Amino acid sequence: MDYDDDDDEDTLEQEEATQQIEKSDSDEDIICVVESAPVIEKDKTQPESYETDLEIEVDSEKTFTTGQEDLYLEACKLVGVIPVSYFIRNMEETHMNLNHHGLGPKGTKAIAIALVSNTTITRLELEDNWILEEGVLALMQMLHENYYIQELNVSHNHLGSGGAKIITDFLLENTSSLWSIQLAGNNFKDDTAEMFRNALVSNYRIKELDLSHNSFSEKGGEQLGYMLVLNEGLQTLNLGWNQLHSRGAVAVCYSLRVNVTLKTLDLSWNGFGNEGAQVLGEVLKINSTLSYLDISSNHLNNDGANSLSNGLELNETLRILKNVLVTEGFVKQLNGVFSVHPELDVLYGEVIGTISKRVILPSALKLIRTYVVSQNATIFEFFKTIDHLGMTKMPVAEFRKALTVQKKVPLNRIQIRELIKKLDPYETGTVDYSVFEEQPKSQ
Repeated sequence: MDYDDDDDEDTLEQEEATQQIEKSDSDEDIICVVESAPVIEKDKTQPESYETDLEIEVDSEKTFTTGQEDLYLEACKLVGVIPVSYFIRNMEETHMNLNHHGLGPKGTKAIAIALVSNTTITRLELEDNWILEEGVLALMQMLHENYYIQELNVSHNHLGSGGAKIITDFLLENTSSLWSIQLAGNNFKDDTAEMFRNALVSNYRIKELDLSHNSFSEKGGEQLGYMLVLNEGLQTLNLGWNQLHSRGAVAVCYSLRVNVTLKTLDLSWNGFGNEGAQVLGEVLKINSTLSYLDISSNHLNNDGANSLSNGLELNETLRILKNVLVTEGFVKQLNGVFSVHPELDVLYGEVIGTISKRVILPSALKLIRTYVVSQNATIFEFFKTIDHLGMTKMPVAEFRKALTVQKKVPLNRIQIRELIKKLDPYETGTVDYSVFEEQPKSQ
């Protein structure tokens, strides 16, 4: 009996201890919800640079039982900055736009502390805030805990090589929910291109990357080209306004022979000339994924234009090619390309060697309306005749092709382009002509 009494006492003590532990765990969940995320991360090795006072401050959040607004205000006191009222008012929205708010590195750090436990913001914009290395380090620390933010804009923040190292170290881990990151205008030079190459060779989560308005030259272009050969995630890449020139651009273009994911590429203002255009033309004959290409302002003449035209004739996927200055010969060649690929749209401005004249053309809708009135029909019925699927919604490329090949209302590419802008003002990639369904025949 004595043993049974002892056993009962032991059992009672264990039950009390278990209840105390459960109570303790429950209290901790109430006090600081963010404690659930670090448990997942414990088994992963993290760079020493992430063990900073941001994590210490996050641990201190256990003492707060108030909401996110109070947490942010406390963070501002800790780092010594004035709170941003816009952030407080909108911290429950999905899109947080703090561009041009003069946050500085400390203000960014306070924002980062508050965002550790935020579960509503999925798009964070911090462009032009002078956040420097200290600020971007705080953001990367925050993203180790926050798995809700998917889009990040830290363009024009004077990050330099140090900031690039912090970001690429984070991307190398390939654990974040980020799929879009904008890093334009951060004074990244060729030494950082290797960092991005190493990070993105294995990172498959990033789908959109903006590295425009930086200082990548030919060596940087070579590194980024090598990255594109092995990367299996990027769908949109903006390298506009760098200094890739011919060798760097050639490396990037050659990568398109084997890259199977990139759909949108901006190489504008890189001065790659005819040599780059020649390689690009050859690549376009092979590439089967690129749908949008911007090569504006790259010093192309007739030779470069001819190379591009030859590539366009065999390419089946490109839908938009943007080029600011073209030659008259290139425009003539395009007519032949358009007959083969009516779904393609080439955006260009001035034609070199010609005198521009302003010609006012009737809108496509006006011409279509005139035609349907003569046929005692409606605009909706007209669009339905060119829609082989009959769904009232058409991909832009198919809509452009259908209007180009139909013979009832002759339209040029400019008129078709303007009509698409009206029917797809937000550039969703789909034209919905059901808006004309209720219109009577007299209109």
